[in-house]
Amino acid sequence: MIAVPAVLAVGAMAVLMGQGALAASFAVSGTSFQVSSGKLTSSGLSSYVQTDRSVDGKGHPVALLGIGNARLSDICQSARVKTPVGTVVFKLMAGGEAGEVTASNLIIDGEDLTGDARFGTAQIGRDASTLDAVQGVRGEPGKFGLQAGNIEVAGVRSHAWSATGGNFRLKGLKLNVSLDGKQCF
Repeated sequence: MIAVPAVLAVGAMAVLMGQGALAASFAVSGTSFQVSSGKLTSSGLSSYVQTDRSVDGKGHPVALLGIGNARLSDICQSARVKTPVGTVVFKLMAGGEAGEVTASNLIIDGEDLTGDARFGTAQIGRDASTLDAVQGVRGEPGKFGLQAGNIEVAGVRSHAWSATGGNFRLKGLKLNVSLDGKQCF
C-alpha cells in the first residue's frame, strides 16, 4: 500500500519522458540504490563524470553511463527507504526465466560498477562533448569521457542515484516492499 502512489508516479513520469513531455533531468532523492544483473549487453556505451543534486542541494559525484540498446538477462533494483513504520526495502526484479529485460537509451547515474566486461572499439579519454556512441549522451567540452561500441558485462553490480530510459520492457516484473526484505546484493 505504501508503494502504490510512488509506483504510479514513477510510471507516469516514465510515460511523459518517453513522449518527450518531461525532461529526464531531476533532483535525486538522496537515497542511492543497488542494481544487479547476470549479464548486460548493448550496442553502445558513452560515459563521463557529472554531479547529481538532491533537493537539499547536496552533490553526489557520479559516472553518467549512457547505454544505447540494453539487453539484460535479469535485473534487480533495491533501495532502503525510511518510512513511518520503519526502514523498508523497495525491491524490483524482472527477467530470468520470464525472458530478457530490454531498455533503449538507458541512462544510469552510478557511483560504481563492477563485473567482467568486454568493450569493442573503446575510446578512453575522449572529450566528453564529442561522444557519439549513444545518441544524446554528451558532456561538457574539455571534460574526460569514454565510449565503446558493443559492450558485454557479466555479473553486473552497481550503486546508483538515478536511472532513466526511453522504453523499458520488464518481463516477469515483481515488485516487493517489506520491513525484513533483502537487497539485491
